[in-house]
Amino acid sequence: MQTIESPRLILRKFTTGDFAATHSFASVAENITYCMFGPNDEAATRSFIQTRITNAQANPITNYSFAVTIKESGAMIGSGELHMRETFHGAGEAEVGWILHQSHWGTGLGTELGQRLLEFGFESLGLHRIIARCNADNLASARIMEKIGMRKEAHLQDARPPHKKSTRPFSDELRYAMLKDDWNIQKEIAHYNTLPCEFNGFAETPTLTDGEIYLVCTEKKPANPEKKHVPSYSFAICRSGEKVGTLNLRIGYGGGHHNSSLYYGGHIGYEIQEPYRGKSYATRACKLLAPIARHHKMQTLLITNNTENHASRRVCEKLGAKLLRMVRIPEHDDLYKTGQRFENIFEWAVENSAALPHLLS
Repeated sequence: MQTIESPRLILRKFTTGDFAATHSFASVAENITYCMFGPNDEAATRSFIQTRITNAQANPITNYSFAVTIKESGAMIGSGELHMRETFHGAGEAEVGWILHQSHWGTGLGTELGQRLLEFGFESLGLHRIIARCNADNLASARIMEKIGMRKEAHLQDARPPHKKSTRPFSDELRYAMLKDDWNIQKEIAHYNTLPCEFNGFAETPTLTDGEIYLVCTEKKPANPEKKHVPSYSFAICRSGEKVGTLNLRIGYGGGHHNSSLYYGGHIGYEIQEPYRGKSYATRACKLLAPIARHHKMQTLLITNNTENHASRRVCEKLGAKLLRMVRIPEHDDLYKTGQRFENIFEWAVENSAALPHLLS
């Protein structure tokens, strides 16, 4: 079984020399309040360690058990687990779990450990789905699952033994899960949030035209740090003195309380009034935004649309935008609250040309 690392941790095989460190947390009731084992006596801790040593010697390994150590000091501070489950249609599934010595609670190491176990499962083992469970009263563990991007799937009543401080005969259980697609989306969001963007104030916005339609800036909306909204421009799409639609451009990446709203919401939004549809006005208007995006050093823009909005999808295709994926909208996103559940994510590489469109005289 391989050793894996994170920025502050090394996850390695258990050895018999880990007894003292393991017993220091496995034998303390406060440390394992919400666990379904313990407090351990010495025999139980030795059995715990031997089981994990045996797991590492299996071929193939189906239960990965890691001794969690501090990279800087080598001190063993906990355990990380990934147990393979029965598969369906060849799709791999596993359950992850972790425990840390209470002296390291609140340091972010639990989140770091959970994230590394997910990475190991998806990237090294090629799993399709990873689940995690915790006592419903174990809010710290639930927060870790949410921080590492897992989705709460169930609250089960009386589904597990009572925790150590409970006076009830049973405890409720929370169940979380993540799919490989969710993991890939997290990586994409992290990638886009590192892309270059400069905002030192709004650009001058002369009326931009392609000779027939033109854009008139109607609003420049500053960022709202409290709501984590990025700056944005709003335009009227006009032709021959008539307004035929609207267009907006958001500046930056990230956004929202989960730093993902621009991924799901996109940088560009457009709407063409019904009498003027079918004339490629939305596509042409988007192209007129290119110099504004380049002014802010943005070379890549995301455009999203409802999976049933075929007209919007055609706009993206005409622009030469690349379809990244169809995504399930997370419950925390504002789009979910409007009733939308799935959408397409397109990536548009803004032209490298520095030439501005024609200015309307």
